[in-house]
Amino acid sequence: MIPRGSSTRSGVTSSRPSHRGREGERRQNVATVRAAVIQCNANMPKQEAIDKHIELIAKAAADGAEVTCLQEIFHGPYFPAEQDPKWYDTAEPEDGPTITRMREVAAQHGMVLIVPWYEEAQTGVYYNSAVVIEKDGSVAGKYRKSHIPHVGPCFWEKFYFKPGNLGYPVFDTSVGRIGLIICYDRHFPEIARALGLKGAELVFNPSATVESLSKYLWELEQPAHAVANGFWIGAVNRVGVEAPLSTAKFYGSSYFCNPRGQIVAQASDTEDEVLVADLDLGMIREVRNTWQFLRDRRPETYGELTEMLP
Repeated sequence: MIPRGSSTRSGVTSSRPSHRGREGERRQNVATVRAAVIQCNANMPKQEAIDKHIELIAKAAADGAEVTCLQEIFHGPYFPAEQDPKWYDTAEPEDGPTITRMREVAAQHGMVLIVPWYEEAQTGVYYNSAVVIEKDGSVAGKYRKSHIPHVGPCFWEKFYFKPGNLGYPVFDTSVGRIGLIICYDRHFPEIARALGLKGAELVFNPSATVESLSKYLWELEQPAHAVANGFWIGAVNRVGVEAPLSTAKFYGSSYFCNPRGQIVAQASDTEDEVLVADLDLGMIREVRNTWQFLRDRRPETYGELTEMLP
């Protein structure tokens, strides 16, 4: 585990950041943002999981975090390990009690908060979504998970989620330009490229991933996205065993990765943890001007990428 706030790798400093911009205006020319990701076990009833996260958010705020991201569908266990209609009852609209409460929490701490939840758009239409809440409690925007897995032995997500229909937005916030990738989306580099082209500075990936085929990819794909597109990444995963998925373990290992593709702070693979790091946004300009990957793209030659397979 790399210590929280460690300066042993490029991009993380031990000094506390300025808290300018608490009023919610877009930050200008500020080099450092203190960010947090929260990983924990959520094998508990919905309200208990929400209360647990509120306590962890308070810890992040006490450590000076200006932006915090929670894990995928934070308000309970990862239920797509089984196909049971009872879980539809845990979905809520954006104006439901869970997001309303988290807006209050964001305003209480003067913090930008990324909240992934099970969204009910209307009865029978459900999404795996995340909302970006500003420091004053207002909603900056929403992303819906685009790529929905349906593979054994434990990822039956098409039973619960409709593919997202909001594209790949980048949100202007008081801490910078934020993009979102939810779990399985991270396996598709096209999303990361779209966010990079739109000027994302910090991309969060709230996830629920277990020790199986994808573990070695956890520290491979997202650093590659970071360096290819020149942005910071905050990757979030659960820990431990959760019902109904009792045969596999979530391995945590949440981390921050800089635009050079280097992991600069990482949580444990077993414990509930609030991981906090200072992110040097000035590095984005340096890396992009060095590598020039965006300049040297040849989109006029990529037509085959948008063709449907037979």
